[in-house]
Amino acid sequence: MAAMRSEGEAEVATIRLEGGKANAMTSDLLDTIERAIDEFERSPARAAVLTGYDRFFSAGLALPKLVGLDRPAMHVFIERFGRTMMRVFACEKPVIAAINGHAIAGGCVLALMCDWRVFVDEPGARIGLNEVQLGIGLPAIVVEPLRCSVPATSLVPIALEGRLFSPVEALAIGLVHAVSPAAELADRAHAKAAELAALPPLAVTQIKRALRGPIIDAVARTQAVETERWLDSWFAPDARARLEAAVSSWGQAPLDQPGGVQPREIR
Repeated sequence: MAAMRSEGEAEVATIRLEGGKANAMTSDLLDTIERAIDEFERSPARAAVLTGYDRFFSAGLALPKLVGLDRPAMHVFIERFGRTMMRVFACEKPVIAAINGHAIAGGCVLALMCDWRVFVDEPGARIGLNEVQLGIGLPAIVVEPLRCSVPATSLVPIALEGRLFSPVEALAIGLVHAVSPAAELADRAHAKAAELAALPPLAVTQIKRALRGPIIDAVARTQAVETERWLDSWFAPDARARLEAAVSSWGQAPLDQPGGVQPREIR
């Protein structure tokens, strides 16, 4: 489950995701993320650090639970995913992503919804949107925030090529704002959160609304069409073959290959 605790005179909250192996995303984990953001916004904390556990931020969607769904059921799930990501993106208080390990596909999306991202500087850690490698596209909830989060020159390697990046590479292309040794990651994230928490909260909220409002509007305008196009890609024969191959190797391949994480039930 996702847990939240307050630290440092309640100025900075920590939202730690513990959603089973690799924080693979199911409907249950999406629910816990949304509840944690709701709790954070109601709390006296002025900023939050969002992180995972062990070596995992999130390895993305739990493919074995999804690959057998029909189109209506998958439509419901991807809309649920979009609502949760938008809840994080539209949070009126600053959210810092302390990316403590792999952030693949949906995990990278979750990090992109945050205001500032620091990635653990570990040799094997990877971050990226590798959906195209599985033959599937990117819905509006991914594309629109991505446009405002990374340099335009980075959109091709991140989105169109679907590369997975090491910490140094992710920093170089602007996918993250900083990298940090594992032992210092939490302190680095909390220091940035404390900086933002010290700013006048009404001003921070107004600026966040002004910056993110146009992106939220763009998602609302394009979501219906782009969701259907995304579903077309998900159910295309090539994607079905790639997804089924990924599921068959789930838990066997290394994490820098599609489908390399075995999910567990949410606990």
